[in-house]
Amino acid sequence: QVQLVESGGGLVQAGGSLRLSCAASGGTFSSYAMAWFRQAPGKGHEFVAAVNWRGDRTYYPNSVKGRFTISRDNPKNTVYLQLNSLKPEDTAVYYCAATAGTVPVSPQDAEYWGQGTQVTVSP
Repeated sequence: QVQLVESGGGLVQAGGSLRLSCAASGGTFSSYAMAWFRQAPGKGHEFVAAVNWRGDRTYYPNSVKGRFTISRDNPKNTVYLQLNSLKPEDTAVYYCAATAGTVPVSPQDAEYWGQGTQVTVSP
């Protein structure tokens, strides 16, 4: 029903930056709360950031607060995740997620998922 396509991942050195993008289609983007999760090898999905449909409320765990920024451009049906001051422990597949319900701060809250984009941070 809703398709999410992610891009912007890559290989960077510690301390570097990346900007991830998630393009949505097949739904009314402006009505969805959006989030980013990540999955490191051998681990489950970890919450990274979320933003409500209006874009005026954001949520972050302490592990990324101050380094990552989520934003959205509703006319472009796109959500972004700016990754700054990257650390090797940030290495993971980053997934975009959406829900028409509550702001998804846990994987169980998300209704739709993107394919993921790999972020690798070298020491």
